[in-house]
Amino acid sequence: MSAPATSSIVTVLIVVAAILIAWFLVNFVLSAVFFLVKVVVVLVVAAIVYVGLRMLLSSRDRA
Repeated sequence: MSAPATSSIVTVLIVVAAILIAWFLVNFVLSAVFFLVKVVVVLVVAAIVYVGLRMLLSSRDRA
């Protein structure tokens, strides 16, 4: 095998490796972002439920 053929094979392997690494990195980053958004939504809903329950219980105590 000559040098240019070996060089082009190495280039193709590097491109494939770069695509695979990028695929997994993007997958990981999107999973992390989705998890953080989900945590924020859960915290907001929990705060709303907490305030609602507290208002409901305090109105029953006054009556």
